[in-house]
Amino acid sequence: MASGRPRASSRETLADAACELFLEQGYEATSVGDIARRAGVSRSSFFNYFASKADILWSGLDAQIERLAERVLADDEDLEGAIVDIALEFTPDALALALVHGEAMAMQAEVEREAAVRRAAIARVVARHLQRDGATAVQAEVAGAAYAGAVLAAISAWAGGGPTRPALRDTLAEAISIASRTRTPPADA
Repeated sequence: MASGRPRASSRETLADAACELFLEQGYEATSVGDIARRAGVSRSSFFNYFASKADILWSGLDAQIERLAERVLADDEDLEGAIVDIALEFTPDALALALVHGEAMAMQAEVEREAAVRRAAIARVVARHLQRDGATAVQAEVAGAAYAGAVLAAISAWAGGGPTRPALRDTLAEAISIASRTRTPPADA
């Protein structure tokens, strides 16, 4: 039996290889084939784990957004608690690296574009939940945008916080507390 550090999963190995290559040669100059070679897997194996280069960075958050939607749209789930719970099964290591070193990886525009897609997805989920609970369309849209912005701001702040940073869940809870001030009661309340 081998001793030492357990072998990383192919997903983790691919993410590590991608981040190394993004730092070495830039995001645009790095191909899926480059990432697969560096990770020691086939190109088709790459696609067993990720749909694209961007997916390496964002797949963890995408899974949490899907989980959030299932929770808050399925029943009367506590919205703010469900949003804060995004951090429970999410460690955005590759995403954090890209957020902090996007410029060095020559991918700042890509990070901003992809973050906007996730911000919009979260805002839609929150707005649908709030409208179902009686908020007007405007109230729901504004609050949805605030909560979505809080999620991305918290992840970014956490990523840049260094080794002494608080847990992501704590940073997210603080951001959600700030965003919750945008909520107003339904018009008939």
